[in-house]
Amino acid sequence: MTRWKELSGANERTAEMEPIGVVDIGSNSVRLVIYEGAVRAPTPVFNEKILCGLGRSVASTGSLGIEAVDRALAALSRFRIIAKILSVKNLKVIATAAVRDAQNGRDFIEQGQRAIGARIEVLSGDTEARLAAQGIMMGFVDPDGVVGDLGGGSLELIDLTQERLKEAATLPLGGLRLIDTTGNKIERATDVIDAAIASLPWVRNGAGRTFYAVGGTWRSLAKLQMDRVDYPLRVMQGYKLTTREALDLCEQFRKAKKPLDIPGIAGVAKARREVLPFGALVLERLLRQMEPRQIVFSVFGIREGLIYGLLPPFEKARDPLISFCEDYAALRSRSVAHAFELCDWTDQLFADPAQEETADERRLRHAACILSDVGWRAHPDYRGEQSVNTIAHAGLGGVDHPGRIFLALSVFHRHETSEEEGGGQLSDRLRSLVTKRVQRRARIVGAAIRTAHMLSIGMAGVIDQTSLSYENGTLVLTIPAAYAALDGERLRRRFETLAALVGKRPEIRITG
Repeated sequence: MTRWKELSGANERTAEMEPIGVVDIGSNSVRLVIYEGAVRAPTPVFNEKILCGLGRSVASTGSLGIEAVDRALAALSRFRIIAKILSVKNLKVIATAAVRDAQNGRDFIEQGQRAIGARIEVLSGDTEARLAAQGIMMGFVDPDGVVGDLGGGSLELIDLTQERLKEAATLPLGGLRLIDTTGNKIERATDVIDAAIASLPWVRNGAGRTFYAVGGTWRSLAKLQMDRVDYPLRVMQGYKLTTREALDLCEQFRKAKKPLDIPGIAGVAKARREVLPFGALVLERLLRQMEPRQIVFSVFGIREGLIYGLLPPFEKARDPLISFCEDYAALRSRSVAHAFELCDWTDQLFADPAQEETADERRLRHAACILSDVGWRAHPDYRGEQSVNTIAHAGLGGVDHPGRIFLALSVFHRHETSEEEGGGQLSDRLRSLVTKRVQRRARIVGAAIRTAHMLSIGMAGVIDQTSLSYENGTLVLTIPAAYAALDGERLRRRFETLAALVGKRPEIRITG
């Protein structure tokens, strides 16, 4: 029995999960996210935010505004009913900078707890920073860099190496706070921002590393950049910019006479637009002092960090990408056990030194195998196209955009033999974002899975009785006599394609 057959029962695990809800009362928005369960790759089943602007006047008046409080309490009352409808028994409610700093924060908490029907925990700046770091741990594998979580009231900065927090701090540089303290005069904000960042000498430890950007304002900036360059993969998680690209984007706002004239900004929520120039300025000044190698945007933040903190050690240790793929395959494929057999079966194909792969490439290949059958219910003519769309835009963690594209293209080639066949415009544009090596590997993996399905018909217990091997320039597929009748024209045609892709002659042997 292979390691892949020692399953934890993905279907049973999914069925046994209890939904968990997180209400995040931020300085700008109040949001409810309900996840399927507290697992390594949590899937949201409900996500709603209401922009309330609780932190709009805290710096100047010391208090939460009456209108903002009313909006927030109405949101909490709504969220209470939604959580009840979705049978959420475990509801975590947290509040951040605005409530923490306001003179009437305690009164709001008392009213808010009655509205939501649960205890509200007011996070300290240190706790907020720790949860933001844990959010990055949830969404990335072995993160190394500085995390920045920009909210309406504050900016949390954390130096993170894998799962170790080296430094952490909270700065009063949230978009709403800066609008309040500068009288909405962005030219007054530069000195305030520079002085605050300069108070943290360790920020320069981010030089040459990754800066992980968290928060809705920075995600809106990234969306504008995607529009600006017509980027084909509209997925925020793992989207990367070089420092130069990010600075160019930020400078657009600083140099624009009217930021509302910036292309694409009409697609940003009106309540978010006013803080964008300040969020861009914070990012620009931070990057100039830190000088990181790249900026990576994350949709994982303090809410996911809270879930991460609830996980037992064995669950934290799981690979977030493989964890998601296992759960997704359990819901969408015909046989998860067969998907795991494909991992072992394709290991043999990549045993040849000519097909050498890195540890991360091997991990991605296994993920592609596990996802390979999720499109089987689609019409045969559109399985490739629908698989590309489904996988490219899935809620994957632990993978960058080139890796995500590799997965999508691999499963596309599992259904389609050529690049021109099906797939639509999206697959063509995705190919333009990855190297020839990634494209070639996707074709090989797709062709291998396509060959395997001619033997197994998508069911477990067949391909693990066959083998792949290399002999003197030949790729040999060995089939036991009990399955000899599966050999035929279609299998041979698919196997010939696979052999050609790895530069070998094909040979099928029947044994026993």
